[in-house]
Formats: sequence, structure tokens, C-alpha cells
Amino acid sequence: MPRILIVDDEPRIRELVKKYAAFEGIDVAESGDGMDAVEKCRLQSFDLIVMDAMLPGLDGYSAVREIRKTSDVPVIMLSARGEEYDRLHGFETGVDDYVVKPFSPRELMMRVTAILRRSAKAQDKEREIYESEGIRVDFTARQVQVDGQTVEMTPKEYDLFFFLVRNRGVALTRETLIGKVWGYDFSGDDRTLDTHIKLLRKSLGSQSHRVVTLRGVGYRFEG
Repeated sequence: MPRILIVDDEPRIRELVKKYAAFEGIDVAESGDGMDAVEKCRLQSFDLIVMDAMLPGLDGYSAVREIRKTSDVPVIMLSARGEEYDRLHGFETGVDDYVVKPFSPRELMMRVTAILRRSAKAQDKEREIYESEGIRVDFTARQVQVDGQTVEMTPKEYDLFFFLVRNRGVALTRETLIGKVWGYDFSGDDRTLDTHIKLLRKSLGSQSHRVVTLRGVGYRFEG
């Protein structure tokens, strides 16, 4: 049974997420502040974390930064703010997905189950490596090298880049990328994809030109 950690200082929200998670056969541990969440992650293993951005003591972004020192567990951030700066800050910290409050519990659980499914599939794959003109991608180890140097990416950057590389040379629409990489029924706001493309190009440095923008369509990776 998958086990997730819900971190929010509002007991009502923790109880709501716990209720919907039970319907999906997911076990839930709870925490009400950032420091306690970091400690729980140090002592226990979780398959995913749902983290509120605004927490007493240690805020959600700082808590994720601490957790990332020892774990790459997927994180969904909850926040009352949805501006691009906040999303960018969260993604750079290592957040996988971003949900703006007030949120639909059903939509949140769709995102949770989608990430859990992808994580399970990734663990079952045999070693797979792609190399071409200054880029080396080890899909199994989730490692990317650019011009011989290992590049650190956020979990969602890896997912997006791996999908682009696996479909190199193919024109991928925005809808396809969002549906395949995020794994849920996306509705309206495509800033999340744009933000991750910006982060990905920054991570790729001298190889950033390989991610080509197709105006009015989407993106293509030149392999």
C-alpha cells in the first residue's frame, strides 16, 4: 500500500486529504509543521508528500529543501498563491507539482495517484541510456550529463526531459506534454509547462538549444 505524508497546519485539510486517500487505498501520515515533517522524513520512508507552502516555524519551501538533502520523494505543494514566481520558486526547490488553494480533493488525488503510478513504473524499468552530441541521459539512474558534467534537475524537470528525449525528433503538442508528463486532465493554465521548459533550458546550459519551441504547437527535442 502506498504511503504519503500530508503536511498542513489546518487539521480540516489533513482530514479531507486523508479521507479521499483512503478511497484510493493510500495510507496517510500527518504533520502540522515543517520541522516535524523534516523529522518524519528522516525517520520514515514515504512514497509522496503533500506539503502546504505556509507553515508555522519552517515554511513548506524550506522544509522541501531540507528533505531534498536526503530524499527525492515526490512533493506536491499546496499554496493560496498561484503566481508564476511562486511556482518557479517551488519547482526550483524540488517540488513536482503545484496545487492552488482552495483545491478540489478529487483533482489532488488524481495528481497523487498519477505520480505514484509513474514512480512505480520507473522502479521496474531496466537500465536505459541515451547519448548524443554532448548529452548523456541515464534514465534508470535519473542522471543527466551535459558536456561531461552531471546536471542537477528537479524531479519534474527529469520527467519532462526524459519524455522529450524518448520522443526526440517528434513535434509534441502542449496538450501531449502536459497529459503525459503530469498525468492528469489539465484544464486551462499552461504556465506550469512554460515554467518547466525555462528551468529545463537553464539546466541544459550549452545544450539548451536542443529543446526547440514550435510556435502554436509545442516543443521538440533535437536528438
